Amino acid sequence: MSDHKGFVLWFTGLSGSGKSTLSRMIEGELRKRDCKVEVLDGDEVRENLSKGLGFSKEDRDTNVRRIGYVAKLLSRNGAICITAAISPYKDVRDQCRAMNRHFVEIYAECSIEELTRRDVKGLYEKALSGEIKHFTGISDPYEAPEKAEVTINSETQSEEESLKSIMDYLEGQGYIPAVAANA
Repeated sequence: MSDHKGFVLWFTGLSGSGKSTLSRMIEGELRKRDCKVEVLDGDEVRENLSKGLGFSKEDRDTNVRRIGYVAKLLSRNGAICITAAISPYKDVRDQCRAMNRHFVEIYAECSIEELTRRDVKGLYEKALSGEIKHFTGISDPYEAPEKAEVTINSETQSEEESLKSIMDYLEGQGYIPAVAANA
């Protein structure tokens, strides 16, 4: 087991921007390095920890605060907690940052046009046509981070390039041990 302290790796970005995909890729990389890792995926948390909450601003904020609280419990016990939830509002992300001493925000950026193009469920088309109300980034706001520790763009970067950017940051800041070049 790694003797490194726990921390929170907080992914934020619009639906379909690559948060869950990258969080699972990073989870695998960290497990290869013998790190204790837990992933709190937004959809899973909604199903298991926030069942019954809707999509009003208050309910979204409550859901994100719950994720932040669980992340705090895990990270203070030495786990690397990776969160992958839209978390659309800056003030609530800042509250989660404040409750977690070691907090790394990753912004998964992508244009609405690209998200609409790659959306297999057609949710963006439905939101754009008004069929779906309160859709983040269309009819509900998304406040992009101004000072995320790492910003990746899933439209212009491959998953591997994004993964490398994040891992390089974590190694460079001493959050995770570096891997020897010939390892």
